[in-house]
Amino acid sequence: MKQHRIAASLAAVSIAATPFAVAAANASPSASTAANKTIVGVASSDPQFSTLVSLVKKAGLAGTLSKGSYTVFAPTNAAFAKVPKATLTALGKDKAKLKAVLLYHVVRGRVPATKVVKLKSAKTLNGASVKISVKGKSVYLNGSTKVVKTDVKASNGIIHVINRVLLPPA
Repeated sequence: MKQHRIAASLAAVSIAATPFAVAAANASPSASTAANKTIVGVASSDPQFSTLVSLVKKAGLAGTLSKGSYTVFAPTNAAFAKVPKATLTALGKDKAKLKAVLLYHVVRGRVPATKVVKLKSAKTLNGASVKISVKGKSVYLNGSTKVVKTDVKASNGIIHVINRVLLPPA
């Protein structure tokens, strides 16, 4: 327990100067064990990502996101609940569009919070870029999607949790 508190204190000191400090403080205490799982494995083991995992599997992207090095801006079930039911249903019926939306949440390589805050945008696997802005101590994607938890480590990348589903430009 004492080691856990020391490690947590060191982690807090190392990120305290970033706008992600508040979000990182919400990181799961089991983050070190999560680092042994792929991005899909980490998301599958966390109930708040059940909708995302289901859609990733439906789109045929589970294998892709389990190989290579990626950063995923992962919407929670609550984020998917904000999407109109008709939109989700339509995406579920159109694998190409579903894939395009999901890949708009993925950036090639490991991009930790300390690097995200220095970016103005990031090119996604969808081909389009997502805009990144810092407002106070928070980071936003495309102006209104807030990063609520950062640097969830996986064996092949990083997950940053977001509060809305990102929709690529038309």
